[in-house]
Amino acid sequence: MSHFRCVAKHPTISLVGSSCTSLRQINQVHTQLLITGLLDDPFLHAQFVASIALKHPNLLDYSTRALDQNPNPTVFAFNSLIRAHSKSPNPQKSFQLYNRLLKSGHDPYPDNYTFTFLVRTCSQLLDCEASRAVHACVMKRGFETDPHVQSGLIYMYAEMGLLGCARKVFDGITQPDLVTLTAMVTACAKSGHVGFARGLFDSMPEKDPVAWNAMISGYAQCGQSREALDMFNLMQMEGVRINEVTLVSVLSACSHLGALDHGRWAHAYIGRKKITVTVTLGTALIDMYAKCGDVNKAMEIFWGMREKNVYTWSSAMGGLAMNGLGHECLELFALMKQERVLPNEVTFVSILRGCSVAGLVEEGRMHFYSMRKEFGLEPLFEHYGCMVDLYGRVGRLNEALDFINKMPVKPHAGAWGALLNACRIHKNTKLGELASRKIVELESKNHGAYVLLSNIYADSKNWDRVSNVRQMMKAKGVRKLPGCSIIEVNGEVHEFVVRDKSHPRYGEIEAKLEEISKRLKSSGYVANTFPVLFDLEEEEKEDALCQHSERIAIAFGLISLKEERS
Repeated sequence: MSHFRCVAKHPTISLVGSSCTSLRQINQVHTQLLITGLLDDPFLHAQFVASIALKHPNLLDYSTRALDQNPNPTVFAFNSLIRAHSKSPNPQKSFQLYNRLLKSGHDPYPDNYTFTFLVRTCSQLLDCEASRAVHACVMKRGFETDPHVQSGLIYMYAEMGLLGCARKVFDGITQPDLVTLTAMVTACAKSGHVGFARGLFDSMPEKDPVAWNAMISGYAQCGQSREALDMFNLMQMEGVRINEVTLVSVLSACSHLGALDHGRWAHAYIGRKKITVTVTLGTALIDMYAKCGDVNKAMEIFWGMREKNVYTWSSAMGGLAMNGLGHECLELFALMKQERVLPNEVTFVSILRGCSVAGLVEEGRMHFYSMRKEFGLEPLFEHYGCMVDLYGRVGRLNEALDFINKMPVKPHAGAWGALLNACRIHKNTKLGELASRKIVELESKNHGAYVLLSNIYADSKNWDRVSNVRQMMKAKGVRKLPGCSIIEVNGEVHEFVVRDKSHPRYGEIEAKLEEISKRLKSSGYVANTFPVLFDLEEEEKEDALCQHSERIAIAFGLISLKEERS
């Protein structure tokens, strides 16, 4: 009977969770409950505390004082406050309430819900020591077999990147239920172990949208974007409910692949299903359109959004910068400051890239130093790399090197890589050698450093040095990854690598490549064969260029477009 009374709220207490919207109204209800003596009942008191804590998270101090008014609060009251604090800006207060519960000197004792909410607190804090302590308490109190606690522990360890601990919890479950299986799939997918996650996912007798979203998100985050879109298509065929979380991951996969048709379809789906375009979803749409090259559509969405956060502004600025619109990027930043939106580290990556593509060195320097001075932001590796790129693009290589040498942190491969690429553009062999050597010291298997240095030597026709680089790569077991190009035709993504002959229409592609080559030659085009391996005959070099993945993809696009027009 008492449990039922906790569920069926007293009508006066129900006002706190529904019509009461102000502190004054809550005070009035509180006064009425004290006068009538209803709060002397521990279960009604627990309802009142829970209603304030869970319906008015900004009044957690008030609900805590309400808890103090009863000398014998129930575990339900304690759990409600622990739960509310676990989702608050100060989740560590959950532990203080747990200690109060233990020291109360009477029954109630902690139950499975207590530990479910404490585990959630640990997930918020990402505190390994606290997490292990809570797990120990779970085992001491005998709740290690509760499915909600188990799934919470798996999620908690996954949030902290401790997949091994999550696996230990999972392996100790003899018959994992849907909640636990979903938690483990989510943990593995989030940690990048998508192969194991997919095996678990396929073995699940039933799958909820959370499991589907976890797999799509996992594929998208670890760069397997085609698999993410395949999973999304399968999800639709199975008739699973698609929500905002699904679409954000799908749009991320489209961004990575440059799959504009897929992205447009997802955008149209949002409109057809009348899915609310939240700040997160709108930002994902902006990012997708910008990375797929449709910057006008990206900005159309940006200007149409009623609510924008710092990530929305940063995404729009980043889209302008990556599409060569550096000046427009900086104009948008000026407007952002007028709107009193505080920039973050992501914002300044976009700003510095905008300065870089526009060649605005002095303005870029000003923005870089304003990070710490004006906004209290500490520059990250990405910002240092952007500054080196900024100097390098305009040929100020010595200043770029000086900037690297004066970095307050140890220069990373990204900064040296930006310098090496600038040396390739401006044909500075000596500095390129230094940059390449520094990259290899940091990342011995970085094939890009060897290839760029080889290209620098090839540009200056220093074939002996090119040969030395190739021999060094062989000796150290470094292999250049084959080039890969992706093209979307009729909503289907096709992937090609260098000299790829696996496509079912390769015969037609090859014929189109020959036709392109003949037409180019007849128009007076002469191939630039400098970057191609020097020990090939000139005709072989031209053939190698023709087999480049980008040319194969373009040829396939041309034969496919021809079909569409006919």
